[in-house]
This record gives sequence, structure tokens and C-alpha cells, in this order.
Amino acid sequence: MATPRPGAGRTYETVLFEVAGHVATITLNRPEKLNAFNVAMIEEFREIWDHVRTEDTIHAVVLRAAGERAFCTGVDVAEGLDLADNVWSREDPGRGLSPKQNRVWKPVVAAVHGMVAGGAFYWLNDCDIIISADDATFFDPHVSYGLTSALEPIGLARRIPLGEALRWALVGLDERMSAARAREIGLVSELVPYLELWGRADELARIIAAKPSAAVQGTVRAIWETHGLDREAAQAIGWHYTTIGNPLGKAEVSRDTFAKPRWTLR
Repeated sequence: MATPRPGAGRTYETVLFEVAGHVATITLNRPEKLNAFNVAMIEEFREIWDHVRTEDTIHAVVLRAAGERAFCTGVDVAEGLDLADNVWSREDPGRGLSPKQNRVWKPVVAAVHGMVAGGAFYWLNDCDIIISADDATFFDPHVSYGLTSALEPIGLARRIPLGEALRWALVGLDERMSAARAREIGLVSELVPYLELWGRADELARIIAAKPSAAVQGTVRAIWETHGLDREAAQAIGWHYTTIGNPLGKAEVSRDTFAKPRWTLR
């Protein structure tokens, strides 16, 4: 019997997946392991991201985690990860967790709380919006255990000031970044009480999902694919995204029913 596709009765071992009203919600579901990821979770995310990327009824994603103690504490060291015997054939297993490395251009809103450590940044570095409960703490244990911290801070340094990424990686277990500090440096865009976290993430995702999906996806892809290019090259490439995307997005807007929303001030 064929394995059911996500959204069609598929049950996962490590995550919960549901779609309602154009928003897919993915919940890390290993609270007894502080939502540490293992090989099964990586493979399940590869499948889920493939579905999110190709299913046009999904317009936005919420990424969150079960349990009160942690969003994710990185890799499950008790289980380890599978690597090829040939060192030159190996690739980073964490690539399977990242929405952008799986070519997902639907916006992803991450809702983090509790401990947010190390490998959790495989997700966060590549999410579009991060909101945080005010109890969250961010830290990287790698160097404390004699491990080089490379992949996570390399991605993080593209989101926050370099000095902050270096401090986060180098102090190891001796210091944690507070949610307030993460907000100050732009890692997270909003702080909410823990009990309001999931509701606020869902609200943001649905605001975005209600907009023309072609315009939203084009915007996400244009920003991410030109990030890191020099300004002139990025602007030149950006023009092509508008040329392709604007006719598609405008076709989704009805002039007869369109009404400007009542804006809010952040």
C-alpha cells in the first residue's frame, strides 16, 4: 500500500502536520526529548517540505514545537545521525530540515519558546518570520563539548550582527541569550507571553496566506535568492522577479471585492 501524502491521512513519528485554510502547521513532537531531531525527523521534514512546495492550496506555514520546556535542543546525540562511510560522499544531514534548502518559497512563521539550542537554527536561520515567547533562551552548546560550531552560526551571521553570532557560538553553555536580547538584535520580530505564542503565529500566517499567493511566493524567493549579492546585482535580478510575478499576482486580485484592511501599528 502506498504511503499517504501529507494532509491525506499521513501519520508521522516525530511531527504533527495539519492544513487548514491555506495554512500548514508543523509541530515538532518529541517533547520527551526536548524536540531534538533524529534521522526520522529529518526524513519526515524532507517529505513535508516537498508537499508544502508543490501543494498550491498551502500559502503559508507555521512551525512550532510541543511541550513547555523547549522548541528544540538540536540533534538527538543519543541516536546520532547517519553519515556515508566515504567522507567525500557525506553531506550535512540537517539540510533536510531547512525550508529554503528544500526550495520552499511559501513563507514560514516560526514560533519559539523555552530552550532554543544549536541545531534548532537549521530551521530558524531559514524561516521568514520568527516570533518568540518571552521565556525563550538561545544558546549553542557545541564548543563546550569540544565540537566546532560552524553551520548554525554561519547561517545566523546572515540574520544578526556578526559579533552577536560569534558570542552566541563561542560562549557555549556558559551563557544564554534572552528573548529580549534576541528581539533587540533582530533575531525575532515579536515577543509574546507563552500562552499567546501559537495563536499569534497562526494569526500572522493567516494574514499572509490571505494575500495573493503568487505575489507572496515571488517576494520570498526574490529576497532569499538575492540575499548576499551586491546591491547592483540584486536589483538587476530583482527586476526579473517583478516581471514574472506581477501579472500572476495581480490576476489573483479582484478589483470588485478588494478592500484595504485596517492597518495596525507594530
